[in-house]
This record gives sequence, structure tokens and C-alpha cells, in this order.
Amino acid sequence: MAKDLAKALGDLKEDEAIAITQEKLDANADPMGILAEASKGMETVGTRFSKGEYFIPDLVYSGEILKRINEMVRPKLSGGLAAKTGGKVIIATVAGDIHDIGKDIVVFMLDVAGFQVYDMGVDVPIQKIVNKLKETGAPVIGLSGFLTLAYDAMKFTIDAIKAAGLRDKVKIMIGGGQITPEIVKYTGADAYGKDAIEGVTLAKKWLAK
Repeated sequence: MAKDLAKALGDLKEDEAIAITQEKLDANADPMGILAEASKGMETVGTRFSKGEYFIPDLVYSGEILKRINEMVRPKLSGGLAAKTGGKVIIATVAGDIHDIGKDIVVFMLDVAGFQVYDMGVDVPIQKIVNKLKETGAPVIGLSGFLTLAYDAMKFTIDAIKAAGLRDKVKIMIGGGQITPEIVKYTGADAYGKDAIEGVTLAKKWLAK
């Protein structure tokens, strides 16, 4: 059997993806590595959806496969996931954008890495994000957006956080679509994650300080 979990999940081959996951677990493969491969497969699904090759039912189906993989891998993860010792992170797709597959992958990866994640959903109003920041005191925020119009929404959200006097208390990452260092500078964010793994890495780095 092929060992490419990312390809099996990206191709929506549920039985194959589950079998590969079980093989890897039986071989004592790194659980986080398995989840990272699954994340890559979900990125393939997201790309195909954006190109019109996959549709809403395909997204739902891929999510179900990912859920099964997560259920298989979770018992093998060490470090007390229930304790959520990784710190608090707010994640939201900004106002005007309803894309969620990228956000959901980041939420999933942060969750299994032990973070307490506040997933605010899509098309989230600016003030709602500011209010959640005040309520939780989360030191990290991830703003997601696939459309180019999301860049302004990200900028306005970060401006509102600044106006509320909270900017120096929080690190902000952005992601989704064609984010570049120029977009990071334009929005006023601290960094961007090109994928879910990098998002987790950034959160760990910031919260370790």
C-alpha cells in the first residue's frame, strides 16, 4: 500500500487514508507527523475547491476523514492535551470573507498541539474580535482571509486592536491566499504562516517568550 497519507486524503480516499494512518500508528510513527501529513492533504482539498475541482460535499467529506484520523491519533499524543497547556489563541476569518478550510486546519493543528483555541468562525466583525481579546486576554491572534479584500479587513482589525490599547499585549499572525511580507507590513501584523504547521510554530515561539 502507498504510504502517502497526504495524497490519499487529498484524493478523498477514505479507506486508504485510514489504513495508512493505522499502519503508521502500528509502526510507532510520530503522531504529530501523521497529523502534519493529514494537514497537507487538507490543503490539497482546499486548493482543489478554490479551483472549482471540488465542491462543498467534498469539503464536508474530507472533514469527516480528518475527524476519523484525529480520533485514531489523539490517544497516542503525549503531553496532556486536556490540560491545554500551550496557551490561548484566537482564530478568526476576517469580516467579508467566508473561507474556512485554511482556518479550520490551523484550529485543528493548534488544538492537537495543546493550545486553548477560540475559533470565532468566518466573516467575523472587527469589534467582536476586539471584545474576544479583552475577554480572554489571549496573547496570540490568527487572522485568516483568502480573498484580497481580506487584506483591508485584517488591517482595520489590527488598527482597532491598536486603538483599544491592546496591540502591545498580543502577537498577530495572518494567513490565507497570497500573503506576502508586503501584506504583513501593510496590515500591521507580526508575521504570516504559509501553512498550518508554520502557524503552530509561530504560536509556540511567541508563547515561549
